[in-house]
Amino acid sequence: MDKKLVIPGDFLSDEVKLAEEGTYVEEGRVYSSVFGIASLKNHIRVVPLSGKYIPRPGDLVIGTVTEVAFSNWIVDIRSPYEGLLHISEFPRRIESTEMSRFIKTGDSIMTIVKDVDSRMKVELTLSDQRTRIIKEGRIVEVTPSKVPRLIGRGGSMIAMLKNETKCNIFIGQNGRVWISGKDKGMDLAVRAVLKIERETHISGLTERISGFLKEEKGEKPKEKDPEVTEEGKEETEFKETMEEVPESTEEEKAQEEKQGGILDELLGDDR
Repeated sequence: MDKKLVIPGDFLSDEVKLAEEGTYVEEGRVYSSVFGIASLKNHIRVVPLSGKYIPRPGDLVIGTVTEVAFSNWIVDIRSPYEGLLHISEFPRRIESTEMSRFIKTGDSIMTIVKDVDSRMKVELTLSDQRTRIIKEGRIVEVTPSKVPRLIGRGGSMIAMLKNETKCNIFIGQNGRVWISGKDKGMDLAVRAVLKIERETHISGLTERISGFLKEEKGEKPKEKDPEVTEEGKEETEFKETMEEVPESTEEEKAQEEKQGGILDELLGDDR
């Protein structure tokens, strides 16, 4: 089995060279350091099912400004470590006295983790075309470890959400999701995102979410063509045969009545 549920201390492998995140090595053996899903194919790592976001350079995250300090905005990124957005990382040149004019306490931003040093000083940047100051829409939070499921294989899940809700949806690696669009669409998108978070451990998630979205929109799922049984096939053939039989002439009808009719002969007393 390539994947399995593990808890801290569970033995994973003797292949120390394959050990990655979510593991630790002791006496030449690899163990899980967190509660989560262990992946044992080609590498050994454990994706936590809960816990805080640990920032890494290059991550796209959604943060909330908690303080405007001298030359830095202090940003909550749902991590044990605060993010620092230096004034020089703003997309245009501004003075330190103007900082609150552009981003104030309580504002949300979509930003990139520029660097993380050995002391876990997290530097952020807005000097990227994917980043922006969030001025409309809604932000919903999910467990950071559930982000891959929310995106889906090859982006399939997020693409479906966008298409069915007609909303723009941006997912931060820190588990914050920014949704913008019409109110009805945003309401549906929020419910779908939270449903995905609750049901990530259940198989058939994509099909289930697709059905949920269509049901909430009042759309009937496409019905499958009924299977044709031998009995049904015979009934169909019988109907087609009867349609080909020409109507009886007056003389033939009189003869049938005289003889009790064809159906009388076929059905007898059961008619």
